[in-house]
Amino acid sequence: MTTAIFVLLSVQALMGAFDNLWHHELQARLPRRASARRELALHAAREAIYGVVFLGLGWLEWRGGFAALLAGLLAAELLITLADFLEEDRSRRLPPFERVLHTLLTISYGLFLALAAPVLLAWGRLPTALGLAAHGAWSWLFSAYGLGVLAWSVRNALAVARLPRLGPAAAFAAPRAQAAAPAVLVTGATGFIGSALVAGLVRDGRRVIALARDARQAAADLGPGVQVVDTLDAIAPETRIAAVVGLAGARVLGLPWTRARRRVLMASRVETTAAVVALARRLEHPPRVLVCASAVGWYGGSQSMAPLAEGAPARPGEFQSELCAAVEHEARRAEALGVRVVRMRLGVVLGREDGAYPMLAGAARLGLGAVPGSGRQAAPWIHLDDAVGLIRFALERPDVAGAVNAAAPDTRPQAEFARALAASFGRGAHLRMPAAPVRALLGEMADLLLEGQHAVPCAALAAGYVFRWPRLEDALASLAAPEHASIPVSLPVTARSSRSPGR
Repeated sequence: MTTAIFVLLSVQALMGAFDNLWHHELQARLPRRASARRELALHAAREAIYGVVFLGLGWLEWRGGFAALLAGLLAAELLITLADFLEEDRSRRLPPFERVLHTLLTISYGLFLALAAPVLLAWGRLPTALGLAAHGAWSWLFSAYGLGVLAWSVRNALAVARLPRLGPAAAFAAPRAQAAAPAVLVTGATGFIGSALVAGLVRDGRRVIALARDARQAAADLGPGVQVVDTLDAIAPETRIAAVVGLAGARVLGLPWTRARRRVLMASRVETTAAVVALARRLEHPPRVLVCASAVGWYGGSQSMAPLAEGAPARPGEFQSELCAAVEHEARRAEALGVRVVRMRLGVVLGREDGAYPMLAGAARLGLGAVPGSGRQAAPWIHLDDAVGLIRFALERPDVAGAVNAAAPDTRPQAEFARALAASFGRGAHLRMPAAPVRALLGEMADLLLEGQHAVPCAALAAGYVFRWPRLEDALASLAAPEHASIPVSLPVTARSSRSPGR
C-alpha cells in the first residue's frame, strides 16, 4: 500500500464520518424514520465493507485469491453506493450540500480504485495467502477507522431491526379528498412533537394535512392516512380546515446564534406562521382555532425560582424572548379573522426519540450527568405525552385561548433535575459544567443551559387539564424504563389541587 492510498482513504473516512453525523444523524435523523429503513440497511452493509477494508489494508497483504476477494468487496461497495443513491432519490429530498458531498465521496472513491488497481493486480500474481504488512502509524490509524465504522454498521443494523416495515401504500401516500371531513393542519408535522401529535390524531380517526419541506419523506413517515403538502399554496380555498397546529421551526439548541443563524431561527417560525395566517384569510371557512408553538423562553432567562404565570412580560433584548414574541405577535393576527389563538409556551419536552432527553439520558446512564452553571436556575420540563395532550386539549376546548404555559407543575432547580435524571438510571450526578467556558463556547445560546424560567401552567390547570406526568420522578422513570414496561404513576395533578405555583 502506498502513502497516497492511505491519505486518500483517510479523506474518504473523514468525509464519510461527517456525512453520517451531520446529514444522516442530525439533519435527516434516519435511525428514527421508518421510511429510511432500506437506506439504513444499505449504509450498514457499506460500513461493514469499509470496516473490513480499513482493517485489512492497515495490517495485511491480500495475495492471490484473497486479492480477488478484496476486489469483490470494493466492487460490492460501489454497487451498494449506486443503490443508495437510487433509494435516497426515492425516499427523501437531499439538501444541496449533501449532494455535493456525495459527489466528492464518489470522486474520491474512484481515485482510490485507480490507485489500488495496480496493487491488487500485483498481489493477485502471488500465491494465495494473507500476509502481515504493518505500516507504522497508518496501521493504527486505520484500526481506529475500521473499528469505528464497524461499530456504526452494527448500530445502523440494530436501527433497521427496530424500525417497522412500511408497506407499499405507505411509501407514497395519496392525498385524501378535499371534500372529506374538516382537517387538522399541522406544520412541522415530521418533527419530534408533530409526529407524535399526527399519530394520535390519525389513531382517533381525524383527517390530517401535514406541511413538510420534504413531502416524499413525510408521506412515508406519516403513513397513508395523512395528506402531505410542501407549501400551503397547494391547499385550495374550499378546503375544510377546522384547526391548525403550528410546530414548524429550526432547532434552537444546536448551532451558535450567529447573526445568520438568528435569521434562520426567526424566519423558520415567523414566515411559516405568517403563511398560516395568510391561508386562513383565503380559505372560504377560516379555521376555528390556531395553536401556535412558542416557548417559555418568552420570559427570558433568570437564576430565580420565582413563579411565572402567563401574564408575566417578555424580556426585550434577549434573543430567546424576542423570538417567542415575534412568533406570538404573528399568530395573533389570526384573531382578526375570528380564529381562537392559543400560544403554547413549551418547556423542555422530554421524550425517548428526540429532543434534549436522549443526549442527557445517555450521559446520565454512563454516570456522566452534570449540573450546568450554578444549578439554582429553574428547569422547566414537560413529558411528550403532556405536550401532545395539552395541544389536543387546546384544540377541543373553546374556552382555552391566549398564552398557555406548557410546563409540568413540578419545576425544579437544574441541580435537582440533574440528580433526578441520574437517579432514574441508578446513578449520581456529581459533575459540574462551569458557566464561563459554556458561555465562551456558545455565546448567548448558553442562556438555554445556564438560566431558566419557573413557568407555572396556571391557564392549563385553571381550565381543568390533568397532567399525565405531573411529577418529575414519575416522568423520568417512564422514560428510563423499557418501552412497554408498566410504570406506577402518582395521582394526577388536577386544577383544584395544583393551582398553587409551589411544588
